[in-house]
Amino acid sequence: MEFLANNWGSLLVGAILLVVVGSIVLRQIKNHKQGKSSCGRGCSNCPMEGKCHK
Repeated sequence: MEFLANNWGSLLVGAILLVVVGSIVLRQIKNHKQGKSSCGRGCSNCPMEGKCHK
């Protein structure tokens, strides 16, 4: 209990960061499954042009 009392602030910040990072990862997975892309499909100047999207 003393550990929790001494470190509650760090634990709270860590828990908040874990929730934020977890939600970002879950959103990226959901977007990937729906076929959405983070690049916006502006492939004309991309070195991977024609290889990412059909």
